[in-house]
Amino acid sequence: MSKVSSNFRHRISNAQDLQSVVRTMKSIAASSIEQYENSVHSLNDYYRTVELGLGVCLRAAESTSPANGFEDPRELEVSAAIVFGSDQGLVGQFNDRVAEHAIETLLKLPGKPSIWVVGERVHARLTEFGLPIEGFFQVPDSVLGITSLIGQIQLATESAFGAPQARILVFHNRPLAGAAYASSHRQLLPLDNSWRRELCASNWPGIALPELLGDLDDSLQALIREYLFISLYQACAESLASENASRLAAMERADRNIAEMLETLRLTFNRERQQSIDEELFDLVSGFEALSHKEHGDDASAE
Repeated sequence: MSKVSSNFRHRISNAQDLQSVVRTMKSIAASSIEQYENSVHSLNDYYRTVELGLGVCLRAAESTSPANGFEDPRELEVSAAIVFGSDQGLVGQFNDRVAEHAIETLLKLPGKPSIWVVGERVHARLTEFGLPIEGFFQVPDSVLGITSLIGQIQLATESAFGAPQARILVFHNRPLAGAAYASSHRQLLPLDNSWRRELCASNWPGIALPELLGDLDDSLQALIREYLFISLYQACAESLASENASRLAAMERADRNIAEMLETLRLTFNRERQQSIDEELFDLVSGFEALSHKEHGDDASAE
């Protein structure tokens, strides 16, 4: 009884410790999701400001050279691709899905792009497939690290971004309702033609358009650089939110499995304990009956 009881108590204790760790990770993942989503929302006003500035510059560029920058980019070769994944595990199919989406998309497009990867695990997936990896970056562990990462990516890819006919794509997972996510991609450069036309045609929120000071090309390039920064920041934050959503879902499954295992262990422990108690009671009753028969036998002999 003692050996069986000690074994089951040890297993139950270990399962309870593991459940405590899993629930802590669930809380951290849920908190991280909110932080990364809030970081994306906080860029909305700044993004709107950059949009307005781009609208002014594009109007000026259109008036100077109507055909400037409105070439159809669909047949351009892909110059570079940026893929966001994860460094850590316990995220289910998170890296597999974004890697498969990137591979499937790039194989359908012309060109052999240089690829910059964020995250060790997605880097391994793409390397196994044989895609050329130009650069590798570590995933930031907090919202504060995103800005530094995006700065490194922009510095590393400045030559590709600066190419007049470069086609730059970014791949990442974006969060959906609940703990779900979906793989997606967007074209960073050239700027989407329909979006550019909308900017040029949109009404200015003030009374009159502002006057553009300084060189048009310098202002346009500076605003495009800010637009790229916001787009990459958003992609990184959404990828991190999706990573934590995937980890939250994995921890919820683990929590349920541990709870079921604990229930099974407790039932088995109680059954074994009850069986052991029954055996001990049976031994006591048997011993008592044997002793009673012996005493009756001794009394009969004495008479």
